[in-house]
Amino acid sequence: MAAGLGVKAAPFTYVAHALAVAAAAMVLVWCIHFRGGLAFEATNKNLIFNVHPVLMLIGYIILGSEAIMVYKVLPTWKHDTTKLIHLILHAIALVFGAVGIYCAFKFHNESGIANLYSLHSWLGIGTICLYGIQWIFGFVAFFFPRASPSVRKGVLPWHILFGLFVYILALATAELGFLEKLTFLQSSGLDKYGAEAFLVNFTALIVVLFGASVVVAAVSPARVEEPHEYAPIPES
Repeated sequence: MAAGLGVKAAPFTYVAHALAVAAAAMVLVWCIHFRGGLAFEATNKNLIFNVHPVLMLIGYIILGSEAIMVYKVLPTWKHDTTKLIHLILHAIALVFGAVGIYCAFKFHNESGIANLYSLHSWLGIGTICLYGIQWIFGFVAFFFPRASPSVRKGVLPWHILFGLFVYILALATAELGFLEKLTFLQSSGLDKYGAEAFLVNFTALIVVLFGASVVVAAVSPARVEEPHEYAPIPES
C-alpha cells in the first residue's frame, strides 16, 4: 500500500513524535492547570479522575504507539532487540491503561456515580481486554515458548492487523472520552467557547492526527526498495 507509493515510514514517525509531545503537554495542562492537579487519594475526587486521561493518553496510547513504531524507528537494530522493546513497551502501556481505568472506577465509586453506563466505558473495557489478549498471544507465539517459523510467518499478518484494529479502537475510545468529559463539564456551566473547551477539543484533534501518523508509519516500509524489474539508468 504505502510501499507502492514509494513512501517511507520515517517522516511519519517524526510527525507522530512531535504530535505525541504536543498531546502529552496539552493533556497535562488540562488536568493540572484547568482541572486542579492529579492525585490517587484526595478529598476533591476530581483530582482522582484527572489521573485517568493522563495515564490513558500518555501511558496507554502514546507508549503503545511507540511499541507499534519501534520497528520503523530503529530499522537497523537487531530484530530480536526491537521485538523485546516492542513487547516491553506494550506491557508497560497495558499496566498504565489498567491503572488509568482503575482511577476512573475509583472516582465513580467514591463520588457515588454509576459505572459502565456509557459507550466510552464499554469500548474502554473491551479495548483493554483485547489489548491484553493481543499481548499474551504475541508473547506466546513470538517470544516464549515461541511457535515454529512457519506458524509465526502465517500468523504475523493477522497479529499486525488485529493490533492495528485494537489501536484504532483505543483512539476511538479516547475521542469518545474527550467528548463525554467535555459535555459533562459544559452541562455543568463550563464556557463552550472558553480556553478549556478549546484546549480539550484541540487535544482530541491532535490525538486523531497522531493516531493517523502512527498507522501510516506502521504500514509503510522502513526503507523503500527498488522494484525487482527496475534498473537504474546508467550515468554514462
